[in-house]
Amino acid sequence: MKKKIRIAVLAGGWSGEREVSLKSGRTVYNALDRDKYLVSMYDPRDEMGILFEKRDEIDLVFNILHGKIGEDGNMQGFLNVLGIPFVGSGVLSSSLCMNKKISKERYRSAGLQVASHCIMNRGKDFSLREITDRIGLPLIIKPVSEGSSIGISICRNEIEVREGIEKAFSWDREIMLEEYIKGREITCCVLGNSELDSLPLIEIVPDSSYAFFDYEAKYKPGASKETCPADIPETLAAEASRIAKTAHRVLHCAVWSRSDIIIRNDKLYLLETNTIPGMTETSLFPLAAKAAGLSMGELLDKFVSFSMENAEEELFGTGI
Repeated sequence: MKKKIRIAVLAGGWSGEREVSLKSGRTVYNALDRDKYLVSMYDPRDEMGILFEKRDEIDLVFNILHGKIGEDGNMQGFLNVLGIPFVGSGVLSSSLCMNKKISKERYRSAGLQVASHCIMNRGKDFSLREITDRIGLPLIIKPVSEGSSIGISICRNEIEVREGIEKAFSWDREIMLEEYIKGREITCCVLGNSELDSLPLIEIVPDSSYAFFDYEAKYKPGASKETCPADIPETLAAEASRIAKTAHRVLHCAVWSRSDIIIRNDKLYLLETNTIPGMTETSLFPLAAKAAGLSMGELLDKFVSFSMENAEEELFGTGI
């Protein structure tokens, strides 16, 4: 009988996305096929010592820690030190994707279209007039290194800009002020390593009570309408897929990623790329997989297969 792969799901953690991570973790934990896998689950915030003690009993970690310390390269580096393969992107890619400033620079280097922006650092003087003259109003203010729309504001006047700056700085020492592009929001999920596939596109329309696809609109059941496949022309769908795959490659992602895009006047603007997308019952990646004919269990099997493939390549590369 084939030996079962021992998988440890990591969820919870320390970030502002802790509760969503726990929900994602429980979804993954419950959906992993027990005929193929021996599954355990740890919350590193409270069980880091146990994880260290059990390191020789784990074949693969499914890291579903959203946000800081889990998604930004820190946990990936820790797992590398322990010598445990894990699902998803490595230290470099995780760090690049978590930092909106650096990832936007990488997008531009690959010729991808993005919104204009400027960066502010806590404690530095700034001129609201210069900012609004350069970017215009309305604009979006966001922490550089947070996920799930945490700390984000849409600002339509200078009073709201000041409030948005203060809010974003409560989450990060570096913030981004970005052109607000009003249009249709879609997301594209990508699977693979050297060979990439994209899943059916999803269009996201938050309820009219939400100004944008914020934290609550993302995770509250029924708060947003998600259409999959998105009802857009084939040419735009193909271009969105190309953009998401290019972002995956230019940011050195592995196994899976999800890129968010705005369509305005048939032009596509790349917003950001997520290396650990949500996996709750209302999350977008499972929805796209379902539209492609994949059950949650089959999707997770693909994640495991791609990750073990990476682990074997890395082991071979060491000469062992």
